[in-house]
Amino acid sequence: MAVAVPPGGAGGSGWAWRPVVRDALLARAFHSCTELRGRFYLVGGLLAGGAKEPSSDTVAFDPAGGQAVKVEARGGPKRSHHDAAPVGGRWLCVVGGWDGSRRVAAVAALDAELGVWEAWTAAPGNCPPAGLSSHTCTRLSDRELRVAGREGGTRTQRRYGSIYTLKLDPSARTYCYKEEGCHTASRSGHCAALLQTPGPHPAHQLLLFGGCNSAEPEVAGHWSYGKIKEEPPVAPRLMEQLARLVSSGQGSRQGPWGLRHHSCSAVGPFAVLFGGETLTRSRDTICNDLYIYDTRKSPSLWFHFPCADRGLKRVGHRTCLWNDQLYLVGGFGEDGKTASPQVCILDLFV
Repeated sequence: MAVAVPPGGAGGSGWAWRPVVRDALLARAFHSCTELRGRFYLVGGLLAGGAKEPSSDTVAFDPAGGQAVKVEARGGPKRSHHDAAPVGGRWLCVVGGWDGSRRVAAVAALDAELGVWEAWTAAPGNCPPAGLSSHTCTRLSDRELRVAGREGGTRTQRRYGSIYTLKLDPSARTYCYKEEGCHTASRSGHCAALLQTPGPHPAHQLLLFGGCNSAEPEVAGHWSYGKIKEEPPVAPRLMEQLARLVSSGQGSRQGPWGLRHHSCSAVGPFAVLFGGETLTRSRDTICNDLYIYDTRKSPSLWFHFPCADRGLKRVGHRTCLWNDQLYLVGGFGEDGKTASPQVCILDLFV
């Protein structure tokens, strides 16, 4: 296990991904990985580089027991480059993605209580995107998600990216898209993090990172104090370790340039980004760098912690926060073709 040390950092500071499980069921990329009821649900994805057809498998991974099992539920959506969100402590809602022939905007939901897939229907007034892939879908509440990023077709995506509010009605099994009046830069393969703004009365903002030739995060939504009722996962030990790690590095206003298909998890006031591929190089494009975006003060600062272990290069992977630990699941490795069967935990040495 290689340990990455921050340049100019304090002696002994560093980080590593520690392998904890290896299972062929988990080997996939451009999948979704969502924590629900103490399990990680992996939906779809590509099982090998160059695959034309995405998988329709659903795999449940128990991080406490270290076991992965295939979910034997019929009708699972065949998807890659999609996103998913937990709803009501019961449903896993899969939003959009590539189905092997086109980009779709439909919502499919796994009822984790009954172990069945449901195709939810569009409600009256639904104004869906032309199609979605490599977008982000961020949970605001049990009834509202915020969708941002690439739409199918070329009518808008080269000029700007649309932002949609996706309203859900779990009891009626319906969904309804509403396009917001604001737009973002055209982004594909970006990530999103819902973070509090600093101050005595913190508001919330949804930040988009990467997915275009820019290093600047972009605001895809802003909510005043008290509007967002979501209780984020509690991770006091990991938050403290991240604070100590960034104190050993040199902060910068400049973030990663032209990064896409990376992972991102919000851990308190920090957005933790890992891996991806860079648009700024023609060769050796897949990355293994750790970036931490620290929003505790204004202006927010970036901290970059590179890694020399080429075996940790990942693209199309996911990170998932559970029980005060950050997990790395799936993704293609350095060759961009071989899916990793490993689950790793982020260890910080500070």
